[in-house]
This record gives sequence, structure tokens and C-alpha cells, in this order.
Amino acid sequence: MSAFKSLSMAMLKGFYRDKATLFFTFVFPLMFLVVFGLIFRDAGSEKIDIGVVGNGKVIATLEQSGLADLQRFDNLDAAVQEVRAGNLPAVVIEQGDQITLRYAASDQTQSRIVSGLLDGVVGAVNQAETGQQPRYLVRADQVEDSSLKAIQYLTPGIMSWGIAITAVFGSALTLVSWRKKQVLRRLRLAPVGVNTLLTSRVTVTIAIAIVQAVIFIGVGLLPVFGLQLTGTWWLSIPVFLCGVLAFFSIGMVVGAFAKTEEAATAAANVIVLPMAFLSGTFFPIDQAPEWVRNVSNVFPLRHLNDGVMDFMVRGKAVDALLVPCAVLLGFTLVMGLIAARVFRWEDS
Repeated sequence: MSAFKSLSMAMLKGFYRDKATLFFTFVFPLMFLVVFGLIFRDAGSEKIDIGVVGNGKVIATLEQSGLADLQRFDNLDAAVQEVRAGNLPAVVIEQGDQITLRYAASDQTQSRIVSGLLDGVVGAVNQAETGQQPRYLVRADQVEDSSLKAIQYLTPGIMSWGIAITAVFGSALTLVSWRKKQVLRRLRLAPVGVNTLLTSRVTVTIAIAIVQAVIFIGVGLLPVFGLQLTGTWWLSIPVFLCGVLAFFSIGMVVGAFAKTEEAATAAANVIVLPMAFLSGTFFPIDQAPEWVRNVSNVFPLRHLNDGVMDFMVRGKAVDALLVPCAVLLGFTLVMGLIAARVFRWEDS
């Protein structure tokens, strides 16, 4: 216990005395949460801008729908020029019974939204003119709480990424640095067992990750962002801890192979950064090609993201713990065995 306590305190002091480490552990990932949270805070509330030329029932209905801000033009060429310049996604022209849509193919997302909106408005006007009641009606409701905001999805993903960075970089760089400075050699002569060394490093890593999670959730709960935790949010804790262990084991493997801090940093970046983009940390991958989704299922960060989100956002029950925890613990076991086989007390 004395060796464990001394090692843990030494690692903690080395951590908080390094200003660069503190920045990249707490401030750097938190910047993404703040920036993305502010950008997407009012996502879905803005109206789409549409140019209109002429007057009639379709344009009047489109204006009354409240789903778009209309910019009126007296001249068709001027309106088309605005679309061509990228200032508007499309322009609607109404001349008698003729409705024309001119759109920018370079902005397919916005132009498709305008096209779908116009189709709905034209259908409503045609129905009103004929006096027929619609045979089919569509009722659309989101499955989550109506107050759900983008911050609900951003917080689990970016928090998981921040924890992964800390666990991988912390364990890898500590191992490389201590080996270069022959600290590991002195500990071995003390003697200090591998179990004591690993246990102290794991404890420090989990403690730092908990502080990270508290800061992330605390910032998300601020009124400016409006994070709302579901009733089963506490079930994300086991997934969180399993994720820390999984990425700690990756860092131990990196630290065992790398001979310099620069090599360890490069290797950790090569592992964590692509994993973040392929695991839905910054953007959803539901619309990605099937092979990308299949590849992402191999990564532990994907299961950490999904597992935390299942309880923080979706409010799933305890049975949803099985898959993410099993995958993350399995990954920890495999990488831990590899790290144990290649562990070196000093450079050969």
C-alpha cells in the first residue's frame, strides 16, 4: 500500500504540474463541446431562405406556413442570379397556374428541403381547390423527449473522446518517460511489482477521467447549453469505467513499443484520431457507407459512445449494459495480455 500510494501521488503530481498536459486533458476537448454546443444550440429553429417571384396561392401558403423566410424579387433574372451566386438555395416562380422551382445543384441538401416543402404546399393548395379530404395522413413524432437538443448527443461523444485521449496518452507517455529516465529500473530494484505499478496508473487514470466527466457534464448542464440527463444516466458509469480500462490498455501497448515520447504521441494520435471520426464522436455515421459502419463496430470508442448515449440520452434499461461492457472488457483483456507480453522495464 505504501508503494501504491507513493506511485499514485508521484503520477498525480507529474500530471498537474505539466501545464500542457492539463490543457490537452481538460481545455482542448472541452473547446469542442463549447464550440459545437453553441453552433448547434438552436439547430432546427432557423427558417430556410427562399426567393420568390410573382404572387398567388402557393406563395401565400408558403409564407403562412412559417417554415421559410421569403425574399421577394420583381425580376426573375435577379432572383436566379442570387441562387447562382449561392446566396439562396432556390427560387419559386408563380405565374398563374404554373409553378417553377429553380434551385442550386451545388447545394443539394438545401435544395431538396425546398423541393419537399414546395411539394407539400402545392399538394395542400390543390387539395383546397378540389375540396377533397386527404385519404392518408402522416403523423410525425420524435421518440425522444420534445425538449431534446443537440447537446444531448454532443456531450457523450466528445466526453468519450476526451477520456480516450487522456487514458491512451497518459499511460503511454508515462511509461515511455519513466523508462527513458530509468525510473522503472529503480522501481524494479526497490522492488515494486508490475501489479502495483499498473494499479497505481489505472487508479490515477480513472480519477482524472472522473474529473473530466464531471466538468463535461457540468458545462453541458449550464442553461446556455441545456443538457438534460435521463432517469437512467447513472447506468452509464459502468460503461464509462470499462471504456477507461480499454483505452488505458491501448496506451500501455503503445508505451511498451515506443522508445521516445514523440513516437508515443504520434502512435497514440494515429490510433485515437481516426477512431474518433469513425465512431460518431463529431458527427453521426448512420448515413455512412455500410463498410464504414461495420469497421466502426470494431473500435472500442464506438461502443463507449453508444453505451454512454444509451443511458444519458435514450434512457435504456440495465440490460443495455451487456454489449458495450462486454466488448470494452474483452478489448481490455486482449490488449492487456499483449501489453504484459511486451512490457519492458528498461530499453534494451
